[in-house]
Amino acid sequence: MSEVDLQGLIARVEALEGRVFRDEKRLAIIATKGTLDMAYPPLILASTAAALGYEVTIFFTFYGLQILKKNLNLEVSPTANPAMPMNMGGMDFGWMPDMVRSLPGMTKFATGMMKGLTKQHGVASIEELRDLCIEADVRMIACQMTVDLFGFKTSDLIDGLEYAGAATYFEVGGEADINLFI
Repeated sequence: MSEVDLQGLIARVEALEGRVFRDEKRLAIIATKGTLDMAYPPLILASTAAALGYEVTIFFTFYGLQILKKNLNLEVSPTANPAMPMNMGGMDFGWMPDMVRSLPGMTKFATGMMKGLTKQHGVASIEELRDLCIEADVRMIACQMTVDLFGFKTSDLIDGLEYAGAATYFEVGGEADINLFI
């Protein structure tokens, strides 16, 4: 084996050892949904993992880009949401047929109920959770293809984002200890 081959082999072994013996665990999340109720899981999990010492990346794609908008206007729809009949603020919506839940104004009503309930229980807002993630150095990547597809401008989205494609997620996800699709 030549000296060049040996040096290359040593470099590859050291790189593999670095991956195997690293101290920091890694979490990769794909956020695909942009409703109020679906914005909470990726941000809560990311901020919690970061607080526990994980290196965290969230890849926002398709409707998940809504979570990154500077001016958030996220809502929760009671229509065709099979989990919606849950108890919110002491009110059980299980009795309410889908037809009633689809009436004009019900989305605003459900959104108001959820925001009120989270505030009442001391749950951080989406903006606060997003800020926690930024402060904790969570890597946030906006899917460039989706940004282009839906006509977003970088000025529509919060500062400090990375813009990359699906290949970047595979790079990150391939190195992660945990991968979540939300």
